[in-house]
Amino acid sequence: MGIDPKYWTEAQATGGGRNGLAKLADGKLTVTMTSPKELGGSGAGHNPEELFALGYAACYLGAMRYVAGLEKLGAVPDAATVDAHVAIGGRSEGGFGLKVKLVVTMPGVERGVAERIAERGHFICPYSHATKGNIEVETVVA
Repeated sequence: MGIDPKYWTEAQATGGGRNGLAKLADGKLTVTMTSPKELGGSGAGHNPEELFALGYAACYLGAMRYVAGLEKLGAVPDAATVDAHVAIGGRSEGGFGLKVKLVVTMPGVERGVAERIAERGHFICPYSHATKGNIEVETVVA
């Protein structure tokens, strides 16, 4: 599978990784990272799972808007939302893994159409491509 990159970004982590700083190379965002209390940290800052949830929610909503227009499935309303729930935990094989639940709401859109848009959104979304076959992703149309 070849990719023709149209955009690159760069970030750097310093300190202890999960307990340090993460920042964009352009200086527009710096985040204090701390492990969540559930993983033995203070929970005072942010963690990679939170950032992944933010990115996946935004990307997937954009992908659904794009594919709905491309495939003439109807308009995704401005009030549409994606809530991304991201979990981390130990894997039976060892190490850690992620699990994602995406909750999609499209007020005023007939359920079957909303489900089709949500389904086709995964075809477009690069986060969905990156996670496919790697982590469990559940999509719920509310």
